Formats: sequence, structure tokens, C-alpha cells
Amino acid sequence: MTTLPPRVTIMEVGPRDGLQNETAVIPTALKIDFVNRLTAAGHQAIEVSAFVSPKWVPQMGDAAAVFKGIRQEPGVRYSALVPNCAGLDRALSAGVREIAIFAAASETFSRKNLNQGIDESFALYRQVTDAALQAGRRVRAYLSTSFGCPFEGPVDPKRVIDLADRLLQLGTYEVAVSDTIGIAHPGQVSRLLDALIPRVALPHLALHFHDTRGTALANVLAALGHGVTSFDSSAGGLGGCPYAPGATGNLATEDLLYMLNGLGVETGVSLDAVVRASTAIEGAIGHPMPSRYVRALPN
Repeated sequence: MTTLPPRVTIMEVGPRDGLQNETAVIPTALKIDFVNRLTAAGHQAIEVSAFVSPKWVPQMGDAAAVFKGIRQEPGVRYSALVPNCAGLDRALSAGVREIAIFAAASETFSRKNLNQGIDESFALYRQVTDAALQAGRRVRAYLSTSFGCPFEGPVDPKRVIDLADRLLQLGTYEVAVSDTIGIAHPGQVSRLLDALIPRVALPHLALHFHDTRGTALANVLAALGHGVTSFDSSAGGLGGCPYAPGATGNLATEDLLYMLNGLGVETGVSLDAVVRASTAIEGAIGHPMPSRYVRALPN
């Protein structure tokens, strides 16, 4: 087997990307407990919520209350997604120290998700990023539909590479190249990384996989072979995108940890503690956790 990195960083996106598409109303106190449990599990990076319009994403309407209620441990990055300058202002008022912006690699998805074309969104995000950096905040970026679009189909890798480079030029410290609809396979991941890494250095690259077709772990393994050391995952495998038809849950943190533990790749995150965090919120969600590891546990 190709030599693997000795350690990787997990960005835990369960509280935001995991919960944003749930139909059940999750009480604020339970969200706070969820984040606190994920902190106790050893996560060093947690995406807590999103400062978006409650009209369009009602699950994130209590973002400020969640941020004010969580226990923030030194050395842990607690971030929030923001779509515009108004969202940034709300995030700054809530004391958020790191924000995330989200562009798209397909024009149609950008218009469906942001009501703006790609170039328009970059003009907006330059304003957001400049303001955040001036306020002393770090900025992370997502590049959605990097492996395929639900409306346009295949996405040209050259476009992904150019847009990822543009996001870094805005001043973001990392770009999460995202498989929004879970269409990627290991061969595609390897080919994209072969072309992408010469333009986007490994310290600035993350990968965000959904498990729609059951290939997320295989994709991570392919990326590890290329030296990628930053991955997004969601406790319990929760998630989905309200603007991406057919998108199912994110790569489950438990499944990712089980594989990485077996490979001897360190994360600093306790698998058992993440399971406890997932099962603590499962009752409020109203359906079983998608995580294969969680589902395989004895009742």
C-alpha cells in the first residue's frame, strides 16, 4: 500500500451540514450538547452552524444562540458558514472566530444555491473575506459540485482547479473540494488530485465527500495515497443539501474513524465518544443514523 500520512485533521460538520437538511426541529439546547460532546470527543475543528436566512434554512435560525451556549475549548476551531456580509456581521456579533464561504464549480448549482452566478459569487466573497480578515478571522472555503452537478452533469476538472486557486487568492486558508451529490469514485478522485495538487498545495486542500453511492471511504483512501491530510465528515453520517436533488448524508465520522484507526492514521478523536454524541441526538432527529458503524453496533 502507498505510504499514508501519519495523522489527518477532521473537520466535523455534523452540527451544520448534518443538521441543516433535517425536517425535525432540533432544540437549541440539544444542538449545544451535540457540539459539546463532539468537543469532548477530541475534535480540533467543528463547524457549529450557519448564519443564513432562517426563511431558507430554518434549522440554522438559532446560530447565534448555539454559539453563545457552547463550551469553547482552547485550541479548538469553532466555525460558521456565512453567505454574505449580513451573515458575517451576525457571526462577528456572536463571537465567531472562523467563517466558511461556499462557492460552486457549476453555474447552475451556483444560481440555485446562491441566486448568483459563479463570478457574481466571487465578487461578493471578496467583500466577505476582506471584511473577515480585517476583523482578524480565519476564512475557509467550500467548492461545491467539484465532481459532478445534479443539473449539469460532469464538471470540467480545469474549472475546479481554477476556482480552487481563485478561492485561495481571496485569502482563504483552505479549500474543501466537495462532492456535493456523492458521485465521485476513487479513479476520479485520483485524477483530479493529480491535476489539482500542483496548483493547490496540500496544506491548503481538504476533501468533503458524501456517501450517496457508498464510495466515500474509498475516495478518502485514494486521497490519503496522494498525501491529503484534511477531511470533512459528519457525526452519524447526517447531512444532505437542500439545493442538490439526490444528495444524501455526508461521510460518517464514525465510519471514517474506524477506517483510519485500522490503518494506524492518527486523528486525536475518540470513536466511542463520537458514537455517544451521535446517539444522544438521534432521538430528536426521528430516524436512525446513516453511519454504517453506528448501525452495526449491538442494541
